[in-house]
Amino acid sequence: MTFTNPQIQVEDLPNIEDVALKPISKSYLKIIALNSLALYSLVLGGVFGLKYLIKEDGYQANFWYVFLGVLIICIINFIISILAFKKRKYAVRGFDVIYAKGLIVHSVTTVPISRIQHVEESRSWLARHFGLSTLKIFTAGEAGSDLSIKGLPHLEAKGINDFISSQVNGNN
Repeated sequence: MTFTNPQIQVEDLPNIEDVALKPISKSYLKIIALNSLALYSLVLGGVFGLKYLIKEDGYQANFWYVFLGVLIICIINFIISILAFKKRKYAVRGFDVIYAKGLIVHSVTTVPISRIQHVEESRSWLARHFGLSTLKIFTAGEAGSDLSIKGLPHLEAKGINDFISSQVNGNN
């Protein structure tokens, strides 16, 4: 038996950009906004609380500059979060699941269904309120989920969960 290792032409490989990725639910943007606003309120409240805890003249004199700087960082982070939301897309195909995300660092994750050990659908109390779910896909050899798709409509997440489970269990 002779060893062969033929070269593959990159031009002949399927192009991931040809896959029609579906955006996650727009309702998930509300969850992102609510979580961000809660975090920013805590941070700005903490900065404001430091005004009463730190009595040094340097901090007191520059408090509003510090507060304004933190506020600007929060606003920029909020805008980036909203813009990055538009990049969250997914696709489920016969042999794999694809998830794309990220504005500054854009990543596309593809998990072959043949490598999936199990799949889990979960819902936080806020996600339940908006009718959304998170789909967690686990593969062998990793601690934690390998792919987590947040912001899926509940019935759609349940359907994807059932499809992947049937493929993994060999009930196709």
